[in-house]
Amino acid sequence: MSALALSLEVERPAPVGDRLSTANFGRMAELIHTYSGIKMPPNKRTMLEGRLRRRMRAVQIPTLNDYCRFVFEEGGLDAEIVHLIDAVTTNKTEFFREPAHFTFLETTGLPAFDKRGRKPIKAWSAACSTGAEPYTLAMVLEEHRQRTRGPDFSILCTDLSTQVLAQAVAGIFPAPMVEPVPMELRRRYLMRGKDGRRDQVRIAPQLRAKLAFARLNLMDEAYPVDRDLDMIFCRNILIYFDKATQAGVLQRLCGHLRPGGYLFLGHSESIVGIDLPVAQIANTVFQRV
Repeated sequence: MSALALSLEVERPAPVGDRLSTANFGRMAELIHTYSGIKMPPNKRTMLEGRLRRRMRAVQIPTLNDYCRFVFEEGGLDAEIVHLIDAVTTNKTEFFREPAHFTFLETTGLPAFDKRGRKPIKAWSAACSTGAEPYTLAMVLEEHRQRTRGPDFSILCTDLSTQVLAQAVAGIFPAPMVEPVPMELRRRYLMRGKDGRRDQVRIAPQLRAKLAFARLNLMDEAYPVDRDLDMIFCRNILIYFDKATQAGVLQRLCGHLRPGGYLFLGHSESIVGIDLPVAQIANTVFQRV
């Protein structure tokens, strides 16, 4: 995700009397797993309760179990599911995270595309979070385009969370977050906020124009995405899925890659034991055969 991840922050102890019942924790964990693919083991119970309290207060429901009753028994699920998933998930993302992937593109992947005469390049950031991953990719692709007079490009950016998508569309980041971006790229693609009191930067409009954003759930049985993509980034989200869910997501993703296209996974992720039409060509880089 860029990547969707469960928060590891320590939640404050719940007030006495405001804890999820065992049955409601089980129902909520099953709902989250079924809808998003994210596992919610018992050791996440306190974290889940803390996250649900935020949503509970937003809809003015007094207790956690009352909230569960609203969701599961009083018809609130359809209207609440997107907000609930936003509340219980968070996103860890960084510019130039796992930089070996971008080095691979610069030295191997993009030159290979040039030789094949492919243009324009079509990419998908399948768990884009607040946008650091696709904006990093856009910088790499734009630098290559200008340096080689190569093909134009477009990047589809999707995520399950509506909150992080809104941040990604804005393209505004705290200045400390862009420290991994090389200085020459900062000069070309980052703008300082007009309000001098705000320590923020914004992605330059010519780069933002290359990205399109949409909400997409990787648990869906089909993705409304082109099937001739040159590269897909799906990094650091599969680790939160069980093996069967990982296999289903990866098989669907591969169906959207053209032969020779690249699939990038997180460095802690593996496709071992999953039958996919790809060959590994670098660390967590796979090519569609």
